[in-house]
Amino acid sequence: MATLSDYPHLASGKVRDLYEVDDELLLMVASDRISAFDHILPTPIPDKGRILTAMSIFWFELLADLVPHHVVAVEDPRIPADVRGRALLVRRLAMVPVECVARGYLTGSGLIDYRASGAVCGVALPPGLVESSKLETPIFTPAAKAELGAHDENITFEAVVTMAGVDLANRLRDATLEIYSAAAEHAAGRGIILADTKFEFGFTGGQTGPLILADEVLTPDSSRFWPAEGYRAGHSQPSYDKQFVRDWLTSPESGWDRASDQPPPPLPADVVAATRDRYLQGYERVSGRSFQDWIG
Repeated sequence: MATLSDYPHLASGKVRDLYEVDDELLLMVASDRISAFDHILPTPIPDKGRILTAMSIFWFELLADLVPHHVVAVEDPRIPADVRGRALLVRRLAMVPVECVARGYLTGSGLIDYRASGAVCGVALPPGLVESSKLETPIFTPAAKAELGAHDENITFEAVVTMAGVDLANRLRDATLEIYSAAAEHAAGRGIILADTKFEFGFTGGQTGPLILADEVLTPDSSRFWPAEGYRAGHSQPSYDKQFVRDWLTSPESGWDRASDQPPPPLPADVVAATRDRYLQGYERVSGRSFQDWIG
């Protein structure tokens, strides 16, 4: 039986750790770490890694007819027992260095950009939009991937063309919006609004081959999920993601100044429990599956 020490450690992100299995396969392990405002917080969220992995598998399976993905196995002797349920055996890809973001609603950094310029990533939007406004049509708002601890930078479509070429830029935009629309339609049928999300793509045989969906997909870490019931533009929405943590960190209760050079404080037990509950509810509502079935 394989152990984690059998595999060379390649990289760590804010949440995931990557190990080399062989020349063609990687082991991607999701931790219980949680990040906010480009900081990895000192307090983990119990079961978060397993919830993220379960949710990614649900979406990879649901979208398989629309786009190929990098997952080889979720149950395999090469996956060490101590990380089962939060680890995936995946194909090694040449990754495209672009965060492919789709937005169907205006919030987060998109709202900040809109208030400053009337546009998001160079996409002009109508005047008068407010927090959580639904956009007439979803838009592609890419970001340049940053180093760990730095903030991904919103960029224009033209910048993606410069980085990747016009053909690949068009393919990234089209795939992102097509996957977002399919996922948003499924979520709507479960009473959930998929406000925005981000994807990562790669290739196995050069850029002339098919785009392959990679990393995680449509989890509460990479997406905003809002309950459709009670939705109303003009204010922030309740959500099945880490917005609860962001809100606590920027509240007077945390005592943390985001503009300072000090790291965020530990999360109190009630915030940890409420955050876990939101992740769990998001998975079970969107997938229609039981988390208990996932963990056995």
